[in-house]
Amino acid sequence: MCGISAIASHKQVASKLLNTLLNLEYRGYDSCGMSIYDGVQIQHKKNIGNVNEVNHKVDFLSMKGSTGIAHTRWATHGGVTMENSHPHPSNDNNFAIVHNGIFSNYQDLKEELIQKGYLFKSTTDTEVFSNLLQDEYRKSQNIEDAFCESLKKIEGSYAIAMITNYNPGVIYAVKKDSPLVIGVNDGTNYISSDINAFISETKDTILLGDFEYVIMTKDSYEVKKLSNRNKILKEVIKVKWDRETARRGGFSHYMLKEIFDQPQTIRNALQIQTDQLEEIARKFINKEQSFCVGVGTTYYIAMIGTYLFSKFANMYVPAISSDEYPNLIPVKKDHHVLFLSQSGETYDTRMAIRAAKNCGASTSAIVNVVGSSISQTVDHCIYQQSGPEICVVSTKAALSQIIILWQVALRVGVLRNKLTQKEADAFHDHLHEFAEIIEKVLNEESGFIRGLAMETSNINNWLFMGKGIYYPIALESALKMKEVTYLHAEGLPSGFLKHGTLAMVDENLYSLFFLPSREKTHLFESTLMAIEEVKTRKGKVVSFCLEDDTKTKELLDYYFVIPKIHSELTPLIELVMAQLFSYYSALHLGLNIDKPRNLAKSVTVG
Repeated sequence: MCGISAIASHKQVASKLLNTLLNLEYRGYDSCGMSIYDGVQIQHKKNIGNVNEVNHKVDFLSMKGSTGIAHTRWATHGGVTMENSHPHPSNDNNFAIVHNGIFSNYQDLKEELIQKGYLFKSTTDTEVFSNLLQDEYRKSQNIEDAFCESLKKIEGSYAIAMITNYNPGVIYAVKKDSPLVIGVNDGTNYISSDINAFISETKDTILLGDFEYVIMTKDSYEVKKLSNRNKILKEVIKVKWDRETARRGGFSHYMLKEIFDQPQTIRNALQIQTDQLEEIARKFINKEQSFCVGVGTTYYIAMIGTYLFSKFANMYVPAISSDEYPNLIPVKKDHHVLFLSQSGETYDTRMAIRAAKNCGASTSAIVNVVGSSISQTVDHCIYQQSGPEICVVSTKAALSQIIILWQVALRVGVLRNKLTQKEADAFHDHLHEFAEIIEKVLNEESGFIRGLAMETSNINNWLFMGKGIYYPIALESALKMKEVTYLHAEGLPSGFLKHGTLAMVDENLYSLFFLPSREKTHLFESTLMAIEEVKTRKGKVVSFCLEDDTKTKELLDYYFVIPKIHSELTPLIELVMAQLFSYYSALHLGLNIDKPRNLAKSVTVG
């Protein structure tokens, strides 16, 4: 996730562009830059670092001109370098663009352009488009033709803004699958990936649809369809948000926004390049023993990984908590350890990495922050591309790591001949479909989940229970309830009930059971037996079931309706619904959801 901004004005724009970058910085902060037409040609300033750091290095405010584009980056294609930061000029410097999204066919296009003599300074997919513009303009000598013809050659997702020396004072922008909005004002018009960029300047906005482009000046804008270039009349919407609300995209809290971000988070995780997954997968094959290590939420994700490797690769990969790893595991050179951290700075995990490396073990990691300490310490790192997660409790970053672990497990299964490539590809397709299903569930079930959360928010004690892979799902979901509601929520395997925990059960204790699909016959029936044990002792039960599962509904006091889905993906649907349940429970209790007491986003000290 990155932030783009463009302004056409009757005044100097450097200061306004800088403010928009600061407002967009939550979308990415590993590098940023600006391009402004100074009356003669396009000038560029950019560097690595957050917005204030880069401004200190390059002095954005010294740039002159009334038309410009800007970008704050979260690296996807290409590392964090000045060359890879945006904007990207064409070879002849007559075009400059900023871009969000991923051009999936950029490698092929890049090869074609290299054959024509074009040079590339970066390793990004974005620079391909700026040189495509130059190449198409050479043919047509028409800017709009060059813009539209270049877009015809691009595959993937994008939001793009462009300026050119050939048409000073004009900004061209287009979107497909990435957000782009227009802000209109008297003598100054804006384009951005987020309303928050310009909310302090104007609340009059226009939402661009997919395959729509705009030609904008300081006094006018014209929106057209990309397919036929016909003009489109667009409604101007008056936004009533304040700046903080706008930054959250209209959601009441970052946690809710980030839960609703998860369909796109899944899609991003599924676009991670195969060679990155392959490199980690081969470590599982080539080493005598592998471990998954994390702490807090990432420990529970590691536990989920244990079940995934067992299921798809027929391999036992123990999950170890980071804080216990140095005290528990006698590390050998033949070991491989996969570390999980969202921030990439987690102290306990960094200490575990140090212990592993001191003994010569092979190390890899999945992290969310580019350039973080852990990413630079391990032998190989996958950046999960979840985008910044502002809420202290992790939702979308956690789900992203599960999806990535799933892909690694599938790859290990193929390498060990426990899965055919066809079987792995089929399951990868199910993961793609899962993003759409999550989207539907969030939109259709959130109202009901909120109602149930309000009804049960007076309950102070919960048991969250599951069996098999549903056990770590229950642990993670109980953690979310504890973090945001401050209520007692204990996660445990449902098999523990009759070994002591049943002593707690009475009419005042509520249990949330993570119930498998009926296709998982043994897991389903044994979990159902545990539910009956609680019901027999007058405990209240909340669980999950299909709409037409009348028999299960009759056994439950409350239930969440889940869609029919591949049985292996049912636990993830339940995880997301449990996130919403915790959020709405905390909302009804009137708590500080995004910043729970006593907690920090990144635990960087021991």
